[in-house]
Amino acid sequence: MAQICKIISLELLTQDVLKLIVEKPENLHFNPGQAVDVSINKPNWKDKIRAFTFTSLPTDNFVEFIIKTYPQHNGVTNELLFLSVGDELIIGDVFGDISYKGNGVFIAGGAGITPFLSILKHLQQQNKIANNILLFANKTKADIILEPFFKNLLKENFVNILSDEKLDNYEHGFINKTMLEKYTASNNIFYLCGPPPMMQAVEGFLIKLNINPENIIKESF
Repeated sequence: MAQICKIISLELLTQDVLKLIVEKPENLHFNPGQAVDVSINKPNWKDKIRAFTFTSLPTDNFVEFIIKTYPQHNGVTNELLFLSVGDELIIGDVFGDISYKGNGVFIAGGAGITPFLSILKHLQQQNKIANNILLFANKTKADIILEPFFKNLLKENFVNILSDEKLDNYEHGFINKTMLEKYTASNNIFYLCGPPPMMQAVEGFLIKLNINPENIIKESF
């Protein structure tokens, strides 16, 4: 059942990524990594439903979303940029295929980081970060969402790949087979989320590296 929830705070994390914190609906249950149908409680927007991933924890007394906005589309994500504290969202059904199956490599492209954020927060809460690795692909350093958080959490197991910028201590280009080979020795589970072309390419590289398809857990966004 859909519920109406007020916005508590809004914050731009990058030039086009918005963090929204809203009231938690009664009897809301979700697992880290899952998403929910959301619409804006305003005329002409109530029926325009989009799926956003929870980036808060199930135990939090609020709901957090980190959302990549597309102002040029004049759609829902652009409209979110014009909302204020006290405006309302309509929170609907929970769904999602990604869940934590064990120590592994998280591979994210841009806003594809969002399902992994809740999972990694949950592992941190349980002191189970262990040797999980995050490969995070973006265009530039300015596009990296929550870089300080991931650096503090994962230390040397946080690897950034920038396609449009060359910087010291950052991989340059696109995730490829050679890059993935560095991280397959001690990890046999791969979590994958990002733009479809990236996901298809990475999955193909993993198959060539003899990774069992059953150990590739993926979600589009």
